[in-house]
Parts: sequence; structure tokens; C-alpha cells
Amino acid sequence: MERRSTADRLQGRAFQALLLSCLGFGLLCLVVLLVQVVNEGLPRLNLDLLRNFPSSSPGGAGARSAIFGTIWVVGICGLVVVPVGVGAAVYLEEYADTTRWYNRLIEVNIQNLAAVPAIVYGILGLGFLSRGPLNLGFVVLAGSLTLALLVLPIVIITSREAIRAVPNSIRLGAFALGATQWQTIRRQVLPSAVPGIATGSILALSRAIGEAAPLILLGGLTYLTFNPTGLNSPFTVLPIQIFNWISRPQEEFRVLAAAAIVVLLAILISMNALAIFVRNRYQRRW
Repeated sequence: MERRSTADRLQGRAFQALLLSCLGFGLLCLVVLLVQVVNEGLPRLNLDLLRNFPSSSPGGAGARSAIFGTIWVVGICGLVVVPVGVGAAVYLEEYADTTRWYNRLIEVNIQNLAAVPAIVYGILGLGFLSRGPLNLGFVVLAGSLTLALLVLPIVIITSREAIRAVPNSIRLGAFALGATQWQTIRRQVLPSAVPGIATGSILALSRAIGEAAPLILLGGLTYLTFNPTGLNSPFTVLPIQIFNWISRPQEEFRVLAAAAIVVLLAILISMNALAIFVRNRYQRRW
């Protein structure tokens, strides 16, 4: 028994060392890539990149229209997906009868849709939003709704987990004091679940901000010399602009692409930092 116990401990430590080495290798590769991108894009990390429009001349080209397009598309996506996702999570956790077949079907479909490739959502948006029944055209609204469909399962799943983490004793206490189910949800459950809901929503939008494939299908332009002015405006976003610059043969455009990647990474890191701040600021210990 003692020999087996010693062998088990050695195997456990070896497995732990293997996991740590895999983690270290992944972090090392990430750091190397980040350093390489920053060094390559450093010459163009200036205000011209932010205030100039794309141009055929790399010396004066910028990503202004792509930055504003990203803000428009992701902003409208957030306004659509957060209320719908949180509402669906509240229904599934607080109201839905799990013995009903249609509720079980909804849950299975939500879990499956979270793993569907982004390009499939692009095809869906092209067939039903940009063309087809709605026929919105290749505009900001179509791109935002497509990204909303893409990240909606993530928002629902994370919101459900946050609502499920609220102790049931809080609900029972509210019911004992005479509160209705809706009053309990609005005044007790949702405020307690805000950290998890906000974190999941921000991380879902972080995924949406880096998507290029579905927006290319929806007519996201690779060359746009004006900012979007509304929901019916043509648009481009940073991932599409980066893809366009990388595909150019001139080395100057590759430097521009690296600088735009740094800007996109800065936005993503800021959003993730905001998610961590919200979680730590409003998190409750039960």
C-alpha cells in the first residue's frame, strides 16, 4: 500500500508538472507573438492611425472608419443582445417548467448554438437579414444583428449561471415577506446576479469585436473613407481592415496591420479589464 501511495503521488506531481509546462509553453508563445506584433507596428502607432481614413498610400493611411465602424456595430450588438439574453436567462431559470418538452428543446438548442462556427451565422445573416425576408442590405444594422445572434447563446448561458448562483434562501425570504415572483427577481435576484451577468456580457462582446468572417459575408467593406452615420450606413470594422492590409503585397501595409492589431488588442484588454473590475467590485460572498 505504501509503495502504491508513493507511486500515486509521483504520478500526480508528474501530471501537474506536465500541465504547468503546457501552460508555460502557451503563455510563452503568446508573449512572443505580442512582442513581435508590437515591435512591427510600433512605427505606425500614432495619432495618424486613429484620425486618418484608409488610403491607397500607406504613408497617410489610417483606420478611423474601421474604429468608428467597430464602435457602431458592437454598440448596437450590445444594445440588442444584453436585454434579450438576460430576459431569456430569467425565463429559463425562474419561470420555465423543465418538464415541458419545448423548454428542454430550447435549452439543448442554446447549448448547441454556442458551438456553431461564426461563418454559419454569417451565412444566416446574409440569407435572412441582408437579403431574404428582411432585406436590410449590407449596413450596420445587419452586421450588428448577425453578431448579436452569434454571441446570444454565450450571454444566455453565462446569465443563467449567474442567476443560478444566487442562493435559493434569498428567494424564499422574499416570498415569506409577501413579495411576488417578479418583485423577487427584480429586487433581489437580478441585483445579486449583476457581476456574473455583466462579466459574461462583456466577454461575449469581446468575442464579437474580433469577428471578421461573418461581417465579410454581410458586405463589410475593406476600403471606406467615411464614418458610419447611422444604422443604414455602409461599414467596416477593425478585423476586416486588418485583413485587407495584411493581404496587400507592400511591407508598409503590413506595418499598418500590425499597428491596427495593437489597437484592437488594447480595446479587447480594456473590455476584459472592465469585466474583471465589475466582477470584483460587485461580487457577493454567500
